Amino acid sequence: MDNLTHTLTAIALSHAGLRRKTRFATLTLFAASNLPDLDIVSGFWGNATYLKYHRGITHSFLGISLLAFLLALAVYFLGGKAKPKPGPPLSLRWLLILAWLGTATHLLMDYTNAYGIRPFLPFSGRWYAWDVMPIVDPWLLVLLGIGLGLPALLRLVSEEVGARKTRPAWGGVLALSAMACLWGLHDVAHRRVLGLLQAHTYSEQDPVRVGAFPSPVNPFAWTGVVETDSAYALLPANALASDVDPQSALQFHKPEGSPPLDTAMKTRTGRIFMDFARFPWARVDENEEGFEVEIRDLRFSSTYGGGFVMVVEMDKALRVLSESFSFGGPRVGRSRSGAVEE
Repeated sequence: MDNLTHTLTAIALSHAGLRRKTRFATLTLFAASNLPDLDIVSGFWGNATYLKYHRGITHSFLGISLLAFLLALAVYFLGGKAKPKPGPPLSLRWLLILAWLGTATHLLMDYTNAYGIRPFLPFSGRWYAWDVMPIVDPWLLVLLGIGLGLPALLRLVSEEVGARKTRPAWGGVLALSAMACLWGLHDVAHRRVLGLLQAHTYSEQDPVRVGAFPSPVNPFAWTGVVETDSAYALLPANALASDVDPQSALQFHKPEGSPPLDTAMKTRTGRIFMDFARFPWARVDENEEGFEVEIRDLRFSSTYGGGFVMVVEMDKALRVLSESFSFGGPRVGRSRSGAVEE
């Protein structure tokens, strides 16, 4: 998920009553909820390196536990030097609990979207993803904002009429409950769409694998990706509809193996990308200089204009001239990114 959503979730956890457990509880939750994303520094070494390390060891069970331990110790050491104020005492035990809860919540929220996580690193690099939420969900942001903002508004109103000041915990509970309900709604819609996709043939071929990926605006609108023996089919699906229309699908035919494709997949960028991609579709274009190989991950086609894309250029002798990875965009003709040409 995006960092604003992670931050609001940390505030909701704090407002749900955890801020009363120890000094610096909110600070700890805020830092812990964003700490796993420190792997963003890998982006300084290029997009392919970022793809390799993002949601890597810092998004594993081992990684978040180590980060939580170090954060709790840092807050306890630095907080012990601060001047005491009214409120709960500084507790290392609660700082450890809150730091781990913040990092674990980050891991759970990242698991909900199609990008996924690798929770068993360094022992296993397998990706896991729930696929039920977009990476940025405006509805979730609205629900968190309402859950956190409504109690503050009501408190201001009550103070205006002279009521006793209170610090209710129900706002945080409301926000977290709304998030859980939204996840449940998306999960039900996701299962419904997968069932609709699985029930059809595509160009007279049975599905080998199916995937469904949500729209960031409409929780009932999804993009279906269906893999058959010879192609990928990309089509819209609605969880409230009675069926999907296989005839409306865009067909992405799988290329036959070729030396240029093999060469592209053996490059550093190719190895990183193929470790990540779940529905990789490739095509090979021959030109006067040599070959251009493009591979994209179709699960991101609905939100990234054609999917995450890698491009490798080579000469006629299959010597690699350039290799690159980008996060999608429209492709026309021989441009660098997006939409399929039929």
